[in-house]
Amino acid sequence: MQTPELLSYLQPSAAGPWGDFVEQLERARPQLGDLSPLLETLKRPRRILIVDLPVRMDDGSIRHFEGYRVQHNTSRGPGKGGIRFHAAVTLPEVMALAGWMTVKNAVISVPFGGAKGGVRVDPRGLSLAEKERLTRRYASEIGLIVGPDKDIPAPDVNTDEQTMAWIMDTYSVNRGRAEMGAVTGKPIELGGSQGRREATGRGVFVAARTAAERLNLAVAGSRVCVQGFGNVGAVAARCFQQAGAKVVAVQTSGGTLFNPDGLDIASLLQRYQPGSRWQAGAGEELLPGAAFWEIESDFLIPAALEGQIDAEKAGRIRTRMIVEGANGPTTPAADDVLAGRGITVIPDVLANAGGVLVSYFEWVQDLSAYFWDEAEVNSRLDAIMSTAVTAVWNAALESGKGLRNAAFVIGCRRILQAHRLRGIYP
Repeated sequence: MQTPELLSYLQPSAAGPWGDFVEQLERARPQLGDLSPLLETLKRPRRILIVDLPVRMDDGSIRHFEGYRVQHNTSRGPGKGGIRFHAAVTLPEVMALAGWMTVKNAVISVPFGGAKGGVRVDPRGLSLAEKERLTRRYASEIGLIVGPDKDIPAPDVNTDEQTMAWIMDTYSVNRGRAEMGAVTGKPIELGGSQGRREATGRGVFVAARTAAERLNLAVAGSRVCVQGFGNVGAVAARCFQQAGAKVVAVQTSGGTLFNPDGLDIASLLQRYQPGSRWQAGAGEELLPGAAFWEIESDFLIPAALEGQIDAEKAGRIRTRMIVEGANGPTTPAADDVLAGRGITVIPDVLANAGGVLVSYFEWVQDLSAYFWDEAEVNSRLDAIMSTAVTAVWNAALESGKGLRNAAFVIGCRRILQAHRLRGIYP
């Protein structure tokens, strides 16, 4: 039975990430033809699990945390999506993230559905032992609905290879056998894939490079701004720099570093401490946070959290192309402003799909117990991402509706066709 609170989240007018996702679905509806009546399926998550997580702290006290696992749609295969630990995690956010995963997997033709998980916690306030106990409790609770052929978690904000190792071990112990394919994003020693850690950031770069070719925009010599310097933003920045671009600005919660001649990404990686304030080095300048959006660039990469670019910021941004490394960083209202200003947006369901693509590679390798080297992983990623960007670009040219709409139309068609073929049981 749905609670009144959940029913309010499902309303089309709901604000926030879930409301944005529903509006993006509705914008695709006119191009879905006889599949359009089935779109209601994607406006209702298939399964939502809310769990209480009692954890014994190092001082002997017991604290309770709230966790979620949302399986949005599994018409095309098992659920797939990350787990984030963050103080601001909410159910509507996790629902939206799961929905974007459903579309993302369909856009790049990966045989997964969409899922997402989260725990409302600030992990910076936990010791390593407390974080392990929280992770294992969460893994035990969601173990009811996840597994290699049901729903395969992966890392996300504030979770990493170690987190996935704990989840894989907990799941395996509870099943009485090793289940390497229960999660992806694991350490190499536990069945992880070469290239997985860098895959999302690398995919962002490949998507940008492929789209730039269509605009005759050279990557070498271009100016790049990056919001977020975690696994996605830092890797994307490094890839751009290696291709001859100048990364002129990096913004984190610790401020905005700016250097018109280009920042040294290797130096930033050594200096970066999550949550700490940047200290400007030689040739660098610390700018006020709002100034980041007005720095002139060729590529702007939001790689932090959702909802970062609203209509007001969209009117101030000075870039040629936005490449969404984060999920849901741009609101629908901002999309309209950016389109009116002629700024190209490579949407999240395409631009940051490299991570789930290599997660799929990892899952395949685990099931077959045969592993590829990093060159093969990167080659496959480059080819599939380039093909997907080209397909979405061509569809957008044909419809005249923009890249996000084209990606949603392609993804929704594939999902809804699978849903129609499977039918409803019983």
